[in-house]
Amino acid sequence: MRVLNTQLNAVKLIICTVSTDSRGFFMETYNEKEAHTNGMHYKFIQDNHSLSVEAGVLRGLHYQLAPKAQTKLVRVTAGAIYDVVVDIRKGSPTFGHWQGFILSAANKRQLLVPQGFAHGFCTIVPNSEVQYKVDALYSPEHDRGIAWNDPALGIDWPTSAPILSDKDGKHPVLADAEINFVYEG
Repeated sequence: MRVLNTQLNAVKLIICTVSTDSRGFFMETYNEKEAHTNGMHYKFIQDNHSLSVEAGVLRGLHYQLAPKAQTKLVRVTAGAIYDVVVDIRKGSPTFGHWQGFILSAANKRQLLVPQGFAHGFCTIVPNSEVQYKVDALYSPEHDRGIAWNDPALGIDWPTSAPILSDKDGKHPVLADAEINFVYEG
Protein backbone atom coordinates (compact mmCIF):
# COMPACT_ATOMS: atom_id res chain seq x y z
CA MET A 1 0.00 0.00 0.00
CA ARG A 2 1.32 3.41 -0.97
CA VAL A 3 -0.34 6.48 0.58
CA LEU A 4 -0.09 9.81 -1.24
CA ASN A 5 -0.87 13.21 0.22
CA THR A 6 -3.22 15.44 -1.76
CA GLN A 7 -3.67 19.20 -2.03
CA LEU A 8 -6.22 18.99 0.81
CA ASN A 9 -4.66 18.33 4.20
CA ALA A 10 -5.71 14.91 5.58
CA VAL A 11 -7.25 13.62 2.31
CA LYS A 12 -5.18 10.65 1.09
CA LEU A 13 -4.98 8.79 -2.22
CA ILE A 14 -4.19 5.13 -1.66
CA ILE A 15 -2.47 2.96 -4.24
CA CYS A 16 -2.88 -0.71 -3.38
CA THR A 17 -0.35 -3.38 -4.28
CA VAL A 18 -1.90 -5.57 -6.97
CA SER A 19 -0.62 -9.04 -7.82
CA THR A 20 -1.64 -10.29 -11.25
CA ASP A 21 -1.22 -13.54 -13.10
CA SER A 22 -3.05 -15.51 -15.79
CA ARG A 23 -6.03 -16.04 -13.45
CA GLY A 24 -6.61 -12.34 -12.74
CA PHE A 25 -5.52 -10.27 -9.75
CA PHE A 26 -5.39 -10.15 -5.98
CA MET A 27 -5.15 -7.05 -3.81
CA GLU A 28 -5.47 -6.26 -0.14
CA THR A 29 -7.93 -3.37 0.03
CA TYR A 30 -7.57 -2.62 3.72
CA ASN A 31 -5.06 -3.54 6.39
CA GLU A 32 -5.38 -1.84 9.77
CA LYS A 33 -1.67 -2.21 10.59
CA GLU A 34 -0.63 -0.64 7.25
CA ALA A 35 -3.22 2.11 7.71
CA HIS A 36 -1.87 2.94 11.18
CA THR A 37 1.72 2.91 9.86
CA ASN A 38 0.58 5.56 7.36
CA GLY A 39 -1.08 7.75 10.00
CA MET A 40 -4.66 6.63 9.34
CA HIS A 41 -6.13 5.71 12.72
CA TYR A 42 -9.77 4.99 11.93
CA LYS A 43 -12.07 2.22 13.06
CA PHE A 44 -14.40 1.46 10.17
CA ILE A 45 -17.75 0.08 11.29
CA GLN A 46 -20.00 0.04 8.22
CA ASP A 47 -19.56 -0.75 4.52
CA ASN A 48 -21.75 0.80 1.80
CA HIS A 49 -22.17 -0.17 -1.86
CA SER A 50 -23.88 1.80 -4.62
CA LEU A 51 -24.63 1.05 -8.27
CA SER A 52 -25.23 3.87 -10.73
CA VAL A 53 -26.68 2.45 -13.93
CA GLU A 54 -26.06 5.44 -16.20
CA ALA A 55 -23.03 7.63 -16.87
CA GLY A 56 -23.58 11.13 -15.48
CA VAL A 57 -25.16 10.09 -12.19
CA LEU A 58 -23.97 12.57 -9.55
CA ARG A 59 -24.22 11.73 -5.86
CA GLY A 60 -23.32 14.49 -3.41
CA LEU A 61 -21.90 16.61 -2.07
CA HIS A 62 -22.58 14.82 1.23
CA TYR A 63 -21.39 15.00 4.83
CA GLN A 64 -22.69 14.39 8.34
CA LEU A 65 -22.45 16.96 11.12
CA ALA A 66 -20.39 16.22 14.22
CA PRO A 67 -20.77 14.30 16.48
CA LYS A 68 -21.93 11.83 13.80
CA ALA A 69 -19.41 12.90 11.14
CA GLN A 70 -17.95 10.14 8.98
CA THR A 71 -14.53 9.35 7.57
CA LYS A 72 -14.90 7.43 4.30
CA LEU A 73 -12.56 5.06 2.48
CA VAL A 74 -13.88 5.00 -1.10
CA ARG A 75 -13.12 2.62 -3.98
CA VAL A 76 -14.69 1.61 -7.29
CA THR A 77 -15.24 -2.07 -8.06
CA ALA A 78 -16.90 -1.64 -11.48
CA GLY A 79 -16.76 1.27 -13.90
CA ALA A 80 -15.27 4.68 -13.12
CA ILE A 81 -16.12 7.88 -11.26
CA TYR A 82 -14.90 11.43 -10.89
CA ASP A 83 -14.65 11.74 -7.11
CA VAL A 84 -14.67 15.20 -5.50
CA VAL A 85 -13.73 16.28 -1.98
CA VAL A 86 -14.41 19.78 -0.57
CA ASP A 87 -12.79 21.15 2.60
CA ILE A 88 -15.57 22.44 4.89
CA ARG A 89 -13.50 22.94 8.05
CA LYS A 90 -13.94 26.52 9.28
CA GLY A 91 -10.56 28.22 9.68
CA SER A 92 -8.77 25.80 7.35
CA PRO A 93 -6.33 27.40 4.91
CA THR A 94 -8.07 25.34 2.20
CA PHE A 95 -11.68 25.98 3.33
CA GLY A 96 -13.94 25.84 0.27
CA HIS A 97 -11.21 24.33 -1.91
CA TRP A 98 -11.91 21.12 -3.79
CA GLN A 99 -9.94 18.40 -5.49
CA GLY A 100 -11.10 15.76 -7.96
CA PHE A 101 -9.80 12.25 -8.56
CA ILE A 102 -10.51 9.51 -11.09
CA LEU A 103 -11.27 6.28 -9.25
CA SER A 104 -11.95 3.21 -11.34
CA ALA A 105 -12.05 -0.55 -11.29
CA ALA A 106 -9.07 -0.43 -13.64
CA ASN A 107 -6.78 1.84 -11.56
CA LYS A 108 -7.88 0.30 -8.23
CA ARG A 109 -7.16 3.53 -6.34
CA GLN A 110 -8.87 4.37 -3.07
CA LEU A 111 -9.59 7.75 -1.52
CA LEU A 112 -9.62 8.53 2.20
CA VAL A 113 -12.10 11.33 2.93
CA PRO A 114 -11.78 12.45 6.57
CA GLN A 115 -14.42 14.14 8.69
CA GLY A 116 -14.71 17.82 7.83
CA PHE A 117 -14.86 17.26 4.09
CA ALA A 118 -17.91 17.07 1.82
CA HIS A 119 -17.80 14.23 -0.68
CA GLY A 120 -19.49 13.52 -3.99
CA PHE A 121 -18.92 11.69 -7.23
CA CYS A 122 -20.12 11.56 -10.80
CA THR A 123 -20.12 8.35 -12.81
CA ILE A 124 -18.06 8.48 -16.00
CA VAL A 125 -19.30 5.20 -17.47
CA PRO A 126 -22.50 3.15 -17.07
CA ASN A 127 -22.87 0.51 -14.38
CA SER A 128 -20.37 2.01 -11.96
CA GLU A 129 -20.20 0.47 -8.51
CA VAL A 130 -18.76 2.35 -5.55
CA GLN A 131 -17.96 0.76 -2.20
CA TYR A 132 -16.87 2.62 0.87
CA LYS A 133 -16.16 2.07 4.52
CA VAL A 134 -17.24 4.60 7.16
CA ASP A 135 -16.21 5.08 10.77
CA ALA A 136 -19.66 6.22 12.02
CA LEU A 137 -23.14 4.93 11.32
CA TYR A 138 -25.51 6.84 9.06
CA SER A 139 -27.52 9.40 11.03
CA PRO A 140 -30.45 10.99 9.16
CA GLU A 141 -30.60 13.84 11.72
CA HIS A 142 -26.97 14.79 10.97
CA ASP A 143 -27.11 14.23 7.19
CA ARG A 144 -26.28 17.38 5.20
CA GLY A 145 -25.14 18.41 1.75
CA ILE A 146 -23.83 21.19 -0.45
CA ALA A 147 -25.05 22.05 -3.95
CA TRP A 148 -23.06 20.18 -6.57
CA ASN A 149 -23.05 23.28 -8.78
CA ASP A 150 -22.23 25.94 -6.16
CA PRO A 151 -20.67 28.72 -8.29
CA ALA A 152 -18.38 29.74 -5.42
CA LEU A 153 -16.79 26.27 -5.51
CA GLY A 154 -16.56 26.06 -9.30
CA ILE A 155 -16.20 22.30 -9.42
CA ASP A 156 -15.32 21.08 -12.91
CA TRP A 157 -17.69 18.09 -13.10
CA PRO A 158 -17.58 15.82 -16.18
CA THR A 159 -21.20 16.79 -17.00
CA SER A 160 -23.26 19.97 -16.87
CA ALA A 161 -26.57 18.07 -16.72
CA PRO A 162 -26.14 15.33 -14.12
CA ILE A 163 -28.71 12.77 -13.07
CA LEU A 164 -29.53 13.73 -9.47
CA SER A 165 -31.74 12.47 -6.67
CA ASP A 166 -34.41 14.89 -5.46
CA LYS A 167 -32.43 15.35 -2.25
CA ASP A 168 -29.15 16.13 -4.04
CA GLY A 169 -30.90 18.67 -6.26
CA LYS A 170 -31.96 20.73 -3.21
CA HIS A 171 -28.75 21.17 -1.22
CA PRO A 172 -27.75 24.75 -0.29
CA VAL A 173 -24.57 26.44 -1.47
CA LEU A 174 -21.60 26.26 0.90
CA ALA A 175 -22.17 29.82 2.19
CA ASP A 176 -25.67 28.79 3.39
CA ALA A 177 -24.87 25.24 4.53
CA GLU A 178 -24.92 24.15 8.16
CA ILE A 179 -21.35 23.29 9.11
CA ASN A 180 -19.86 22.54 12.52
CA PHE A 181 -16.32 21.49 11.64
CA VAL A 182 -13.37 23.57 12.85
CA TYR A 183 -9.84 23.23 11.49
CA GLU A 184 -7.46 22.08 14.23
CA GLY A 185 -4.19 22.43 12.35
